[in-house]
Amino acid sequence: MACFIVPAAEAVVTTIVEKSVKSKEMAEKEQTSHADYTSAGKIPFSRKLKWLNQMLWGGSALLAFEHVWHGEVVPFFPFLTAAQDPVSTAEMLHEMSTVGVGMAAVVTLAWAGLAGITHIIEKRPVETVAEKTE
Repeated sequence: MACFIVPAAEAVVTTIVEKSVKSKEMAEKEQTSHADYTSAGKIPFSRKLKWLNQMLWGGSALLAFEHVWHGEVVPFFPFLTAAQDPVSTAEMLHEMSTVGVGMAAVVTLAWAGLAGITHIIEKRPVETVAEKTE
């Protein structure tokens, strides 16, 4: 009914955090030399947060479309058909607290796994072309 609201709310928060982290990284980048920043071969944390945002916004958009398609979201107040009576509202809130939180948690855990894997790959020593040919 309204499970897409939870991942969308998380996406709003992480978007704000991403913008903040990105501005701090840009300020840090201006203080250090550009060569030092790029030679590390590491993906900035703001870009990893952008991955999470894209996953959350994309999933929320698809879920919202699905709910519009089934007539659960309408273009007039109260916008959610489940918010029209107290019994349906209670059911909607229960769905948001179980299904919505579960979906947001799974997406966040998948992103954490992806970020962890990239962190492990980034820690590998960089091999030069000469080492590979020997």
